[in-house]
Amino acid sequence: MAETRTTQTALARLSGIKQPSISQFLSGRIDFSDEQLDRALACLGYRLEITRSAVVVDLTRSERRSWRLHRELSARLTPAQLRLWHPLIDQNLARLREGVAGEPHTRNVATWQSLVDSGDITGLRRVLTGLDRKSVEMREVSPMGGLMSDEERVRILRAS
Repeated sequence: MAETRTTQTALARLSGIKQPSISQFLSGRIDFSDEQLDRALACLGYRLEITRSAVVVDLTRSERRSWRLHRELSARLTPAQLRLWHPLIDQNLARLREGVAGEPHTRNVATWQSLVDSGDITGLRRVLTGLDRKSVEMREVSPMGGLMSDEERVRILRAS
């Protein structure tokens, strides 16, 4: 805007984006959608270009070990397998509900229960393999203990 000497009012008039929204965007209070940002940039002689790249996620040693184990469970997860695992997962969830206090853990245990009870294989896989903060926190109160033998766990952790 400074380079083209375009005011917020002029940009609003050119782009159709309301001036208060432009002000809030510039101050960091709101985000624009890619479409809005592209429209605003076009009015200034620019275009939005998004570059995607794979980035290694920085996990602690414990978080990475947990992710590897849960990733293996995800590979084994099918609707039939979930039905077989369901009784043990329910026992683990009951134990977790009794022993967990505070947020986000209480909410995460309830989310696990909902995913398992609904048979949401896609949602379970997302949590088992996800690297976003929510998935990492969900695995901190995982009800998936005891689904692999100790030998399997050791093999997976040694392989990594």
